[in-house]
Amino acid sequence: MAYSSTTEAIEKLAAEIGDKVYIDVAKWHLYLQDAHLHTPLAEKLHPMLVEGEVEEAQVADILASIPVKLGGGQRELSLSDLIPPAVKTDLLRMLEDYRRQM
Repeated sequence: MAYSSTTEAIEKLAAEIGDKVYIDVAKWHLYLQDAHLHTPLAEKLHPMLVEGEVEEAQVADILASIPVKLGGGQRELSLSDLIPPAVKTDLLRMLEDYRRQM
């Protein structure tokens, strides 16, 4: 899958992330697209995909680096703290598949 531009590739990655990855709050699933977190995450993940293999530690660092404000900004947690472990595993698989198709 070849993209005509980096922007197009990031948008495609963001769409995939937004539809498949969610944060879990009190057993409610809020997908990253609905939370408007899919594009910032894709922008941080894309360079890693272009440069080489998908590394779990690197993805974990990226997830930890994205702050999510809760309660109107009263609290802030990292995206990593809000995504269930099984969903992180699914994200890694999705990124590996995406990387192979690039």
